[in-house]
Amino acid sequence: MNHIKFLAITFLGITFLSCQPKEEKEDSKPNILWIVSEDNSPFLGAYGDDYATTPNLDQLAAKGILYHNAFAPAPVCAPTRSSIITGMYANSLGTHQMRSNYPIPAGFKFYPELVKAAGYYCTNNSKKDYNTLDHPDAWDESGKEAHYKNRKKGQPFFHIFNFNISHESSIHKFVPNKELKHDPESAPIPPYHPKTPEMKHDWAQYYDKVEMMDAQVGKVLVELKESGLEENTIVIYYSDHGGVLGRSKRFMYESGLRVPLIVYLPEKYQHLSKEKVGSETDRIVNLMDMGPTLLNILDIEIPANMQGTPFLGKKTTEKEYAYGFRGRMDERFDLVRSVRNKKFRYIRNYMPHRIYGQYIEYLWKAPSMKSWEQAYLDGELNEIQSAFWKEKPAEELFEISTDPHNVNNLANDPKYTKVLTGMRTEGLRWQKEILDIGFIPEPMIERISADMPLYEYVRKDEFPFDRIMETADIATRRDSAYMDTIINRLEDTNPAVRYWSLIGCVILNKEARKVKDKIKSMTKDEEVAVRIAAAEALYKMGEKQLALNTLTDCLKSEYQMGRTMALNVMDLMGEDARAALPQVEKIASEKLTGLTYDVRAAKRIVEKLQ
Repeated sequence: MNHIKFLAITFLGITFLSCQPKEEKEDSKPNILWIVSEDNSPFLGAYGDDYATTPNLDQLAAKGILYHNAFAPAPVCAPTRSSIITGMYANSLGTHQMRSNYPIPAGFKFYPELVKAAGYYCTNNSKKDYNTLDHPDAWDESGKEAHYKNRKKGQPFFHIFNFNISHESSIHKFVPNKELKHDPESAPIPPYHPKTPEMKHDWAQYYDKVEMMDAQVGKVLVELKESGLEENTIVIYYSDHGGVLGRSKRFMYESGLRVPLIVYLPEKYQHLSKEKVGSETDRIVNLMDMGPTLLNILDIEIPANMQGTPFLGKKTTEKEYAYGFRGRMDERFDLVRSVRNKKFRYIRNYMPHRIYGQYIEYLWKAPSMKSWEQAYLDGELNEIQSAFWKEKPAEELFEISTDPHNVNNLANDPKYTKVLTGMRTEGLRWQKEILDIGFIPEPMIERISADMPLYEYVRKDEFPFDRIMETADIATRRDSAYMDTIINRLEDTNPAVRYWSLIGCVILNKEARKVKDKIKSMTKDEEVAVRIAAAEALYKMGEKQLALNTLTDCLKSEYQMGRTMALNVMDLMGEDARAALPQVEKIASEKLTGLTYDVRAAKRIVEKLQ
């Protein structure tokens, strides 16, 4: 080969190679892997839990970033998952009730739709549970077989592994003590739980399930390493909310809202975090920040409607507060809001006349719940353990460092007046900012959502949000100083205002008796939620027959939530509701499906009265 020919071939070879896609080009976009467990508080060794057996997650935390102040927006799965998939508070969309299927605006996208559009292979294995109408094309794959391995060669991926082994249902099936890995006698029972044999057992069995979950995480991490993708994949582990024994999942304390969050960043992507790998941070994160954070990492524009803010990537936001919400839980109605900063948790109970421990069929499947309730009925509990079975105060305030279990309410302590006022003001500001849909009674939500998304409805010029919000606030403070205003608003043209005025009459029953005749007239109101609230107020005033007649008539409502709400009040009436048993039995005999909460509520009444 002569010198000129050699140079020519060499030049062509160099040119050919320069035109080939380089490996580092394929690796320029990070892969993203989320590992999600269900119903877990930070019960990990990495968080200082000596009873836990979680070597894989502990190791991930050692080489990653551990977040001490990560919180779910709701203490239950479907509303939280709705918030995550949309990047918005579910109570600003109307998707906050557990469970429901109310629509969101057509223009609001699920975040994986945006990631797909950027060229990523997006897979979900496999839970959705978004609490709204699905976007079936949001994922390239979603199901038990979905996996990042199915992508095109060189295509970056975003994948979620959902593990349900630690779900609440994991303690419904009894495992004998001798088969447990964790000793029930050594279980870290919180002060609000009695140390019944069932409670000790369920705690130990739950920790066994957390250990199994950790093993599943380990397999995923090994698979990632063996695939050669570990150093090009950002891994994030979190739980969808806290859990799982009574007063955790579904409840607005640290035990229900605080979650573990661990981020692993390969060396080439460590610039995406202000926190160093191998460190711990007190940065506040809300799980609804996950979608915006993903978009921020990938340099995808975050839609204006998203309310979450990124905690990783080029532009991040430091939060001062994490907000939380609780609405209807299955067949039981409630309305609670919470504000958390790095030192305190504030809770506002908008249905203080309902006890914490309302019976929920699914929750009561746990042996520990039944034993706790029985211990209360037998008079065996102390004051802290008994509080769960009593009505709620309007406000609660807890100092986290000295009271991690949230059992010492500081709301009435003069030393904390300034803190209480500040947290209360911030909660009201947030609720007004997002136009919190939770203050519309759900029978109304069911009716309105048939015509338009609630998000759009509350943004109509004529919608009196501030008046509804103010009425709910003053009506539920347990303060008779507001009684005259509450009574005046019984005449309001908006049914939600009338509803909350009646709830005020239920709570301040003695002061409201002077307008009993007015309340009687409201049993004929055009809005079913108003009629039901009037019936409850009258029942507490001794008008038992009129109350029952009104509620029985409400069982004919075309709206399931109207029927469910009426059944909730009937349940409180006990024997006084017996005359309506034939109508209740008719509902109880209907087919029970995932969303038939009127059937569940009716079955409970039948069980109690038979």
